[in-house]
Amino acid sequence: MPAAPTLNQILNEEAGDDALALAFGEADIPEKESPEDSTPAGFCVECKDQEAQVYCEQCQEDFCEVCSGMIHRTGGRKQHVQRSIQKKPIESEKMETDEQNEDEAAVADNADDRAEEVLDSGAFSVTFSAQSGKVETEGFAEWIKERAKYIPLRLTLKERKYLRLLEAALNVSEYTDKVDVLMYGDKTKRIVGQIKELCAILSGLVLASDYKAGQKLFEDREFGENEEFYRRVFEIGRRHKIMNPERMRNEYGKLMFMLQDAQTNEVKKVLGMDLVAPVKTVHSVLEALDIGYLLEDEMVVVATREIVERGKTRAQVQLEIKQKERAVEYLCKAYATNQCPAEVIRQCLYSIGDNHAYLRFTRDACERMRGYLSSWFEPKKAESDDLSLAIFTGRSGARLTHSHESQYHYVTQTLTLWREILHDMFMLWHHADGDLLDSRNTYRLKDTGQGLNRVQQCSRVSRTVHNILYRTQKAVGRWVGSSMVHLGDRNVPNALMFIDKYNQVASILNPVVRVIEFLERLESNPERNPDAREMVERSYGSLEMAKKIILADFFRSAFDGSGADNFFDAGSCIDGRLTSAWNWCSNIEKKSYFNVFLLSGFVGFNGGPEGYN
Repeated sequence: MPAAPTLNQILNEEAGDDALALAFGEADIPEKESPEDSTPAGFCVECKDQEAQVYCEQCQEDFCEVCSGMIHRTGGRKQHVQRSIQKKPIESEKMETDEQNEDEAAVADNADDRAEEVLDSGAFSVTFSAQSGKVETEGFAEWIKERAKYIPLRLTLKERKYLRLLEAALNVSEYTDKVDVLMYGDKTKRIVGQIKELCAILSGLVLASDYKAGQKLFEDREFGENEEFYRRVFEIGRRHKIMNPERMRNEYGKLMFMLQDAQTNEVKKVLGMDLVAPVKTVHSVLEALDIGYLLEDEMVVVATREIVERGKTRAQVQLEIKQKERAVEYLCKAYATNQCPAEVIRQCLYSIGDNHAYLRFTRDACERMRGYLSSWFEPKKAESDDLSLAIFTGRSGARLTHSHESQYHYVTQTLTLWREILHDMFMLWHHADGDLLDSRNTYRLKDTGQGLNRVQQCSRVSRTVHNILYRTQKAVGRWVGSSMVHLGDRNVPNALMFIDKYNQVASILNPVVRVIEFLERLESNPERNPDAREMVERSYGSLEMAKKIILADFFRSAFDGSGADNFFDAGSCIDGRLTSAWNWCSNIEKKSYFNVFLLSGFVGFNGGPEGYN
């Protein structure tokens, strides 16, 4: 059996160069000689590793969808007539092949058994067959053009250097300690003094790390003349935080509150500069370079899709990597101009890919939990008393009373609402920036029971959240509990607090998902960890029962209205549902199944990546 190609071999392979050359009409480029002159029957003549799907009558060759789209993209080839290839039965004499062809057929059979992987985008479904490379792109262009308005641009290497300096400056700053205090005196003077101190620290760090760049900030220049530099650095920090909500947990609050104060007219007048710049997004960059139509290209689906190895063979993962890299290179070459270099296009495509990874980590956790609920629990009647979802006020700290059926619907609608909020989190973050940094939207310091907080109205976020809530209520039909959304009050003082709260949903759900996956691995592969399997079976009777008991307790205790001093602060309101989940997390070490969490590698809901080491 031939050795499987390595990842470096795939990424460095130049098999796609000929297709790109033909796509741009470079007919005089000599073709590269292939070590194998013959193409396996039924496979694309161009890449030789994908199943043929179309036949070109002018070229008189068979192609896969990806290669055909690139080769017949422009010029006279665009007018070529193509027809779909109908699969024919394999003749008996052709089945007598060598070992290599048998391996290739096995890969194709495995792909056929799994059929097609459907990637849910929230607005439509992208269907992709790992073996054939076929992608259904209906609706993708409209969805991604709208979503790209809120997808932050990935940082470049130089921007990451500035980000580290900004984090260091914010780490030593005492901005909120000096400004957000109840005391007499001129608050504007305190704010200006702290902003100048922070900018001075940042400038000193830049000078220490890059003498030439730092010298430009100091040499014969006033403080306000460095406005563009400070705007750029602060924008980098905001952009990085949106795509990486687990980073800058302390520093980001100082940054946003400092920019919030810097937007007031009094502070602007004293500082003589504006420190807030719009966050760079994929849409804003492409539109500024006049190539917004790039997102309408069907190859963007292939170039930006996330490659997940779960349930796939090594050959299939390598094939998807190769398809993705070739699609990226094609788009870079097809749309690059003097004003828009290929590296900028590549950065935008990778940013869209980051968006898909973000959705998989956050939104998909809600979908997995909703799937567990519908698969292992009946909506009408509980399987047993231990697996009943019913809760009663006063029992185990619950503040709500729900029957099994009501609690089933209550959990379903809550997970659906969280899923929709996380799906639109980038848009919500954009509106939160607008509410926080609006100079006309003032705040007031108020003791909310958790110290002094900036209480500020959140009109933009509130409008968007209510639209999401209405859409969710319409989708689930029956609604259990309150529809109250706390924003701009003592429970959720400002938009930053709202964003921070819902960014924790994935940190709560992902560890539970990982524990269930751990038990499923023990079930499918008994020899992997026989001691752990024996312990779980001895304690719960079976691995399946262990999964059901863990999930039943989570669906009861994490959605029981607990976690606050009174019913108004918790209960069944939109904010209270998340408060109950936090309360369950704080009591996880008291649960009888906590040892199963530890066996799976769990270290905490705020531990390593996804709560695991």
